[in-house]
Amino acid sequence: MKQPKLDGIFPPITTPFLPDGEFSPHKLRANIEKWNKIGLAGYVPTGSTGESVLLTKDEKFRVWETVREAAAPGKLLMAGTAAESVRETIELTNKAAGLGYAVAMVRTPHYFKAQMNRPECQLTYYRAVADAAKIPVLIYNFPQATGLDIPAEVVAQLAEHPNILGIKESSGSIEKVARMVDNTPDDFQVLVGSAPTLYASFCVGAVGAVLGFANAAPCASLAVYEAWKAGDHQAALRQQRSITAPAIAVTARHSIPALKYAMDLNGYYGGPPRLPLLPLSPAVKAEVEELFRDMKA
Repeated sequence: MKQPKLDGIFPPITTPFLPDGEFSPHKLRANIEKWNKIGLAGYVPTGSTGESVLLTKDEKFRVWETVREAAAPGKLLMAGTAAESVRETIELTNKAAGLGYAVAMVRTPHYFKAQMNRPECQLTYYRAVADAAKIPVLIYNFPQATGLDIPAEVVAQLAEHPNILGIKESSGSIEKVARMVDNTPDDFQVLVGSAPTLYASFCVGAVGAVLGFANAAPCASLAVYEAWKAGDHQAALRQQRSITAPAIAVTARHSIPALKYAMDLNGYYGGPPRLPLLPLSPAVKAEVEELFRDMKA
């Protein structure tokens, strides 16, 4: 099947909850209508930033339907479809395909770590999913959350599969991004998920990014990509420096509750996280407010 191009910035969009914990399609539509006016390449619902592990299967379907209905023409849609089993991952992936999604972003299963740390288990999982998937598969490596780091050598082997089009590499390792770019076919697309290393990742061959930070600051995120794409490395580095500290605060340090609060500050609906994630303390709110005081939304 024809592989879509994944150049550009994709927000792995947050899932908006009301104060009672219920998913709000209305708030999600409102966010997407604002993002539609910006040059984002597309949207990625039900990833880690979307609190996918805290959603029921039916809620995931409602999120996918809402995003598909609200997305502007030309926006590429990727769905986070990972589950621990091959069987359920295939089921979710093909459900997303039926709803019009172009790519499935599939996180590595990690509950049985002793087994899933083995390259043969990782290879078997992704190949089995890709064999049965009706849309192309994007590997999703997020060792900070899963406790597993897919080796670059395993990625190079998976890149040979005709239905695996690339990887979202969220480790933040520039050296690893470079090795994957160097050791995979030219049409294998390496995307990154780390805003603090965004510019450096582009310099070693990444073609795009799935950035949680872009939920709250899509224009600032795009500015790095667009300056790099235009060959203006001074501007790209300057933009990178402006986003590094805020991105670390709302992703690596304080995570989803802080990111959602930053969205509220920048005119989007972040709202509360879902339990067991807790709201921010007043001190952390003050830190986020200071970091985002002059941040371009």
